[in-house]
Amino acid sequence: MASAAQLCPVATKSLALTHATGCSAAPSVNTKQALIPRSLDGTVCRAGGNALRLLAAKESSGRRSQPAQSLTPVCESFQSAAEEVSSVSRRSLLSASAGLALSLSALGASSPATAADIDLEEWEKVELPLEPGVVLLDVAFVPNDPKHGFLLGTRQTLLETKDGGKTWVPRSIAAAEEEDFNYRFNSISFNGEDGWIVGKPAILLKTTNGGTSWERVPLSARLPGNPVLITATGKDSAEMITDEGAIYVTSNGAYTWKAAVEETVSATLNRTVSSGISGASFYTGTFSSVNRAPNGSYVAVSSRGNFFMTWEPGQSYWVPHNRNNARRIQNMGWRADGGLWLLTRGGGLFFSEGTGVTESFVEAKIAARGFGVLDVGYRNQNEAWAAGGSGILLKTTDGGKNWARDKLADNIAANLYAVRFVNDKQGFVLGNDKVLLRYRGLAA
Repeated sequence: MASAAQLCPVATKSLALTHATGCSAAPSVNTKQALIPRSLDGTVCRAGGNALRLLAAKESSGRRSQPAQSLTPVCESFQSAAEEVSSVSRRSLLSASAGLALSLSALGASSPATAADIDLEEWEKVELPLEPGVVLLDVAFVPNDPKHGFLLGTRQTLLETKDGGKTWVPRSIAAAEEEDFNYRFNSISFNGEDGWIVGKPAILLKTTNGGTSWERVPLSARLPGNPVLITATGKDSAEMITDEGAIYVTSNGAYTWKAAVEETVSATLNRTVSSGISGASFYTGTFSSVNRAPNGSYVAVSSRGNFFMTWEPGQSYWVPHNRNNARRIQNMGWRADGGLWLLTRGGGLFFSEGTGVTESFVEAKIAARGFGVLDVGYRNQNEAWAAGGSGILLKTTDGGKNWARDKLADNIAANLYAVRFVNDKQGFVLGNDKVLLRYRGLAA
């Protein structure tokens, strides 16, 4: 296997990050030559590169306005009072108006409750030492110490727990503070004491002692896209994927890496423009979401949500697929039985027919009330939870045939972006504005 120094790529034309129409195809990039990260003994390359924002979920979700209670009668009373005091002095009228305005405020809708004010039946709110505006993105626990875990997010957020997620404290990594970047930590994964973190701008962090200390693994500045998902697969072994579809594996603690695909997604699509995939011609975009199955297969959604792609171990290229619905795809992932789930913008939830990869999906009836559902997480084979905009939280206990909304979550003034179950007894829902829900199950 070639060393990282030998695999340092020569300068190549960077790929555009947006969709182009009526232009020539992007240059083909061979991942085995241009996508290899540098190892610890190679020349340090500055992390860099930009990519489209991965939280496309924000485009279709937002906070709900609270209903204005009893506003109409008050307004009518105010109008009548104004007509009756037409002969009163201006100062008296202003005084009366001020009093009526206070009444309006008292009778108006209450402000949305935060998650701390909500007592959910199966979830509890966890207080976090964070500033408002941080979006939580991933959580993982050390297998050898199931109460010891880490929580990631935007604005270089890294929190640590040693009590199973009941309390969290901030952590800083010196290796990530050497440069003037505000990193977005996208993904974290552990296998034994080995742990990995990836983020944007392109950064890769590694621990061999369960997170007690972290070191930075230099990446090539020419790495197409940014790492969005990392999976610890064994001792000194990991698999990393970027938002342009480059997949790498290491089996020697990141000393060297091997490309698992021959080329980027853009190169594949532009080489096969006659594939019949809608929206794939002259594609130079990135993934908006990527999810990995336990068997190593991937499903990814194009940045505009107009098609999806899959990859299975042993394949040289990504395989594109048409969506079966007029609505654009929001997110996709794997069911507990190996099938696919698919979310569309506007709150649609679909399940593939059978297991494995297919383009045939059946819609499930859910009470999303028009708010975007952003993620689905499985607690076991039959029970799953779906979360989304404005505190939408849904549950199924029959594998997705029927869904019920947790109405107690409706007043959470936050978007819920991710559902993560570590095991059937340990799960979390990650949101923005310091919202973290911890699974506690039904009371006995």
